[in-house]
Amino acid sequence: MFLKLNHYDLDVYQYSYSLNLEIYRLTKRLPDSERFNLISQLRRAALSTHLNISEGSSRKSLAERKRFYEISRGSVVEIDSAIDIVVGLEYLSKEQLTALGVLIVNTFKLLNGLINKKDNI
Repeated sequence: MFLKLNHYDLDVYQYSYSLNLEIYRLTKRLPDSERFNLISQLRRAALSTHLNISEGSSRKSLAERKRFYEISRGSVVEIDSAIDIVVGLEYLSKEQLTALGVLIVNTFKLLNGLINKKDNI
């Protein structure tokens, strides 16, 4: 926020930021009984996605950057799987999660691009 480093300009950083905000909004709509389960897990995975993009982009080594982006991508998969449970338990419908789905897919695709890029940022 204050450092104004290069990762702020990455599309994937912007998507993961929006993904975090959407996860926090969504989890406010889940039952209180899920506070220490789904809510906590979704929020931690969303935050992990965003923070690993930030930390990875600050690494000088290509291998290190890719590793952080891979961790971030794993967290996106974790979010997607947890959302499947949310729908399965009928807390929210798939239709209610359209915007979130777009953020998940775009964040995942952009992370894949960074991981597969030969000289990523």
